[in-house]
Amino acid sequence: MPSTLNAVAVFCGSRFGTSPLYKQAAQLTGQTLAKAGIRLVYGGGAHGLMGVVADATLCAGGVVTGVIPDFLESREKMHEGVAELIVTDSMHTRKQIMFSRADAFWILPGGFGTFDEMMEILTWKQLGRHHKPIILINVENWADALLAALDVAVEQGFAAATARAMIQAVPDVETALLYSQNAEKSGRVPVEQL
Repeated sequence: MPSTLNAVAVFCGSRFGTSPLYKQAAQLTGQTLAKAGIRLVYGGGAHGLMGVVADATLCAGGVVTGVIPDFLESREKMHEGVAELIVTDSMHTRKQIMFSRADAFWILPGGFGTFDEMMEILTWKQLGRHHKPIILINVENWADALLAALDVAVEQGFAAATARAMIQAVPDVETALLYSQNAEKSGRVPVEQL
């Protein structure tokens, strides 16, 4: 089956975080997407891990679409080197555009904004709005507590096990790419099968 993976939306921090491995993973993400000929769709910022992913994609010859709300212009420097920079009127519009432009979603280390993006795209999948892969790249186990919270929601009866299975945690960028390329539009491919 030919790959339909033309663009990946990457959700990640506008800060660098405490581990240098986060920055390395962001660089590898950009390089990997560019080498695979996959467009990066991201939050449009020039700082933190967002800026690192965009810069790495561009330096490796890739194409980047940034999507940023106008009110963040005073808080975050917009990345002016991207092929396409879309300025929106709200965070909600930003997420809708990122959703519509992406064939898969990768989550790298980040803070509350990253959590918000991840939870919204996961909720949309739970509600049947899409069947696109959602992959959390668990660099240095940064998201263990977040994943545990999702598991507790299932254990306590607030979410179905099938909903929890809609997000896949992987240890590295290479596995995220393999998973994304092999995931079927109507389901998911267990990492063990890659």
